[in-house]
Amino acid sequence: MTAPRILPCGDAALSVDFGNVIDLGVNAQVMALDRALAADPVPGVVETVPTYRALMVQFDPLATEYDALCRHLLALAARTTAGTATARRWRVPVAYGGDHGEDLASIAAYAGLSPAAFVEAHAAPVYTLMMIGFMPGFSYLGGLYPRLARPRRDTPRLRVPASSVSIGGAQTAIGSVEGPSGWHLIGRTPALPFVLGRDPVFLFGAGDEIVFAPISGAEWRQLSDKAARGAPVAERIA
Repeated sequence: MTAPRILPCGDAALSVDFGNVIDLGVNAQVMALDRALAADPVPGVVETVPTYRALMVQFDPLATEYDALCRHLLALAARTTAGTATARRWRVPVAYGGDHGEDLASIAAYAGLSPAAFVEAHAAPVYTLMMIGFMPGFSYLGGLYPRLARPRRDTPRLRVPASSVSIGGAQTAIGSVEGPSGWHLIGRTPALPFVLGRDPVFLFGAGDEIVFAPISGAEWRQLSDKAARGAPVAERIA
């Protein structure tokens, strides 16, 4: 394990940086430190935000001293192991292709697969939700088969439907709200990762596990109606 470094982020936050790659092992170290801080809170720490490779720690500079906090975080990281932790696992329904994923045929051809084989391969892994970012509830997943990767679009779309499932480079993700994106659209889930005013506001969290379950367009419409009424459509299976 490489020792992390501390990067200041203004006068009220810092980043505990474990590397410079998208890697499940590095991300596991980030999550382990986040859990350790949650289990043994440090006075003055306001919030933590895990990312692919770093843990941002927001703190009250009037309640804690920067250098002392840095020493504590480095010592805590040194004695914290990234062992297996119990994670929430979700089964997330996805309608692939067609109006729900207009890039499926082209990205499957890029991978040298039929659309059906591409869907089967994409739905096979247990993904790790490595971070939430870009837009509220946007879920970046680790564990995509390398063969399914494709560089992002040369020209981003200005409007991508909410809850789209997409691929950009070596990553796959579950979108949240409507917004721009240069990723390739392969499907859409009726689940709503972000709903302002819902409790909880965010359906998924960093460290969760995701399993995709292909569904038909008709099933998507039925489940989407349920989700609009506030009913859960992503099933918690662990």
